[in-house]
Amino acid sequence: MPPVSNGSQGSADLRRLSVDHLPPMRNAARAGRRAGHRLIVLVVASLLLISCRTSSSSGSSSGSSKTPSKSQSKSQSPAVGIAYTGPTAVNLREDLGPRATVVATLEHGERLEVLENRRRFVRVRTSKGLEGWTDANYLLSQQQVADLDRLSEFAAKLPSQGKGTTFDSLNVHTAPSRQAPSFTQIPEGGVVEVLVHRVSPRNAVMPPSSAAPVKKGKASAKNASKTDKSVDKSAKPGKETPPPPPPPAPAVPANLIDLSRPRAADLSGEAPPPPPPVPTDDWYLVRTRDGKAGWILARQISMSIPDEVAQYAERHIITGYASLGKVGSSPENAKDNWLWTTTSAGSQALDFDSFRVFVWSIKRSRYETAYIERNVKGHYPIEARPGSGEDASFSVIVEEKDGQTYKKTYAFSGYRVKLVSKEPRPQLPVVPDVRTTGSFEEVQVMQKVSWADKLRDMRRRWFGR
Repeated sequence: MPPVSNGSQGSADLRRLSVDHLPPMRNAARAGRRAGHRLIVLVVASLLLISCRTSSSSGSSSGSSKTPSKSQSKSQSPAVGIAYTGPTAVNLREDLGPRATVVATLEHGERLEVLENRRRFVRVRTSKGLEGWTDANYLLSQQQVADLDRLSEFAAKLPSQGKGTTFDSLNVHTAPSRQAPSFTQIPEGGVVEVLVHRVSPRNAVMPPSSAAPVKKGKASAKNASKTDKSVDKSAKPGKETPPPPPPPAPAVPANLIDLSRPRAADLSGEAPPPPPPVPTDDWYLVRTRDGKAGWILARQISMSIPDEVAQYAERHIITGYASLGKVGSSPENAKDNWLWTTTSAGSQALDFDSFRVFVWSIKRSRYETAYIERNVKGHYPIEARPGSGEDASFSVIVEEKDGQTYKKTYAFSGYRVKLVSKEPRPQLPVVPDVRTTGSFEEVQVMQKVSWADKLRDMRRRWFGR
């Protein structure tokens, strides 16, 4: 350091600074910045330490347990589709097989995540995180749920053809087929409204079983092993005898056409046997009390017309009925006048082949026939407008001999039933179908990234590990 001049030695504002005075001054100038840097380093170090501990704990837990828990399987098994429970109650089992432990019982309409498919079985996860296996026929896809909603809206506008009572617990299917999935069940004695009738071919439930393999006895097995050993000893490696060439094909005879006679067409009065008829089933589109609509087997329900009228069915099947009004001296003792439709044979394209009007006789206290038509080709819907006097009427849709289908309207008064109008049948709405899907729709799940994952990624980018 250069010496102080003589003129400045007496100044009180100036004094000589030594080297020992420089570090405190430098530290005082950088004190503010150094405190901020230390705080930042401390925060980053603590975050890195937390991320390291999280990764090490997750790695140790995954390595210590070979079978992941339900919470771990939920994060490790991504969903490949969305499904909904069809029947009222479905058992979710821990593994494949009917004797596996039941994990949970699924309710109708419960949303499930599809995790894995194995033939007709799927592994699903519930909203509570429980995972298990169930039959795919018990599940509905998002498309089928939307189609069922549209079918219910359509069925709500259709007129009822009568109420039916189930003989036993009955499954309601999405389509008129035994192989169609069922989405609800009607209990024994349940009441539904019949809307539409349809005939569909009956599909085979199971394919025909193949012939069982023939089991060899001990003696034949020993003989076969001996012959195999002898063949193996006689045969030399590298010198296999080629098979003999096939014989030449025989020549086509010159009188081939004469040899093929007589044919079935050349024989008088002989005709090839007709093909066997295809077995069919009758199905009803029904509406339940809670507004759902689906298909059930027609032979599993009976029309809920009073027994006082049903006793006149004469072994015919009642396919529809409607009230034409009440008659009686007092409201307590009033009886309904009925219109019903019947068929003599099931599994046919017609909805009924006769219709009949029953009136209550006050004098004889019994039901009597006021009008009947047989051998008709009738179709749904039948409509009844009950009333008193000349106001009561009903209409049926029948096919005439000319092949045209007409809507006939009859007026009903007392014992008199007369035709009042006949017009071409109006165009009927088409019943919407519930489409079948071979697999469940894929779902794109947005994965949530935690702060620990973000810090691990930052550490990997900065330090390479």
